[in-house]
Amino acid sequence: MVVAGHRKDAAAARRGLDDPEPAVRAAALGALARAGALEVADLLVAAADPSPAVRRRACQESAGAGGRGSRSTLPRALVGALSDGDPLVVEAACWALGERRVTGAVDRLAAVAGTHHDIRCREAAVAALGALGDPAGLAGVLGALGDRPTVRRRATVALAAFKGPEVEAALRRCLDDHDWQVRQAAEILLEG
Repeated sequence: MVVAGHRKDAAAARRGLDDPEPAVRAAALGALARAGALEVADLLVAAADPSPAVRRRACQESAGAGGRGSRSTLPRALVGALSDGDPLVVEAACWALGERRVTGAVDRLAAVAGTHHDIRCREAAVAALGALGDPAGLAGVLGALGDRPTVRRRATVALAAFKGPEVEAALRRCLDDHDWQVRQAAEILLEG
């Protein structure tokens, strides 16, 4: 399946989408993307796949997808994936939403950043909010400064996308954080 993508054999890659093995279906998505033949319809079907590995790959491949539905249907599917039961699917959806600059997802991303049970999802949501830089996401980033160290680090870096006295005050508080990487990121941002 992987070879089909490198050879730009879209027909062989497309056959893999119906394979009974989830790993093959996931690989088929990547092969179609490499072959330049991945369609939004393929991603939408994969986003509803029973296998989390296929749903995760659909989110990952969605980041660079274009074509019909890529600005409407696909972002809605990615927002829907934020409610997936598998944390790795949610993490991939957060990343893809940030990469695609889907500002309509800010509220949902902020909810994931503040309430998701999995730290990887909270961290990815904060990163996406920083990538979007939408003022409506600032509260979610600021709230993440009280989370675990990895999330605080991501939130500190995400503050680079925002301006204002509230951001500067938050960065100054980060200078006293227990985590040296949070302190270092705050120092760099305050110097810049």
